[in-house]
Amino acid sequence: MSLFKTSDYFDLTEFQHKELFDLEAPVWETLKKLKEFCSSFHYPTFQYEAPGAYFVNPSMIVIGEGTVVEPGAYIEGPCIIGKGCTIRHGAYLRGNVVVGDGCVIGHATEVKHSIFLNGAKAAHFAYVGDSILGNNVNFGAGTKCANVKLDKRLVIIDDNGSHIETGLKKCGAIVGDDAQLGCNCVTNPGTLIGPRSRCYPCLNIGGVVHSDAIVKPASKNETILIKNDK
Repeated sequence: MSLFKTSDYFDLTEFQHKELFDLEAPVWETLKKLKEFCSSFHYPTFQYEAPGAYFVNPSMIVIGEGTVVEPGAYIEGPCIIGKGCTIRHGAYLRGNVVVGDGCVIGHATEVKHSIFLNGAKAAHFAYVGDSILGNNVNFGAGTKCANVKLDKRLVIIDDNGSHIETGLKKCGAIVGDDAQLGCNCVTNPGTLIGPRSRCYPCLNIGGVVHSDAIVKPASKNETILIKNDK
C-alpha cells in the first residue's frame, strides 16, 4: 500500500476527469500524466465567446456551460475548464490545466500544469504551478505554490525527516479537500497538505501537513502544527 495515496487526499466521486487519477498511487503521480492527458483529450469545436479575453491555441480549449470568462483573461490551450466557473479579469492560464466545476481563478492569478477539483478557488493574486487543489480548497489572496527547488534538483517530500523521492523536477503543492490557506502563504516545492487543514496567513509551509491540522506561527521565526480536536 502506498504512502500518501490519492484517495487519502481527494474524493473524486463528482469529478468529471477522475481517470486522471490512480486512487492507490502516491498523490503526486497524477502530475506525471497531466500533459499527456491534456494533449490527447477530445476537444469539441471551440465556440465560446468572451469579448476582450485572449484565447491561444483555442482548438485545445474547452469551457463548460455557465462558465464566465471576464475581459482581459488569458487562456492558453491545452486547457479544460468545467461548468459554472469564473475566470476573472487578468487571470493567466498557461496550458496543461484541468479545472473542475464551480471553480474560481481570479485576478492576477497564474496557473500552469495544475488541476483544480470541483469548487477550488484561487481568487486573488495567486501562483499555482505543478499543483493539485482538492474539492473546495480556498487560497487566500497572494498565496504562492513554489514548484522548483533553488538547486534545481528533483523534488523530495520531507515527512518529519524522512525523504521520499517524487521523480519530479517541478512539483508544487498537493492540497487535500476542504483545506484553506490564509492570505500570502507560500508553499515550498513538494508540500502535501491534508484534507480539512487550515493554514494561518503569511506562513512559509513545507513538508507534510496531516489532515485536520491547524498551521499557525508559534513565534516570528517558527511554525508549528497543531492537531485539530475534531
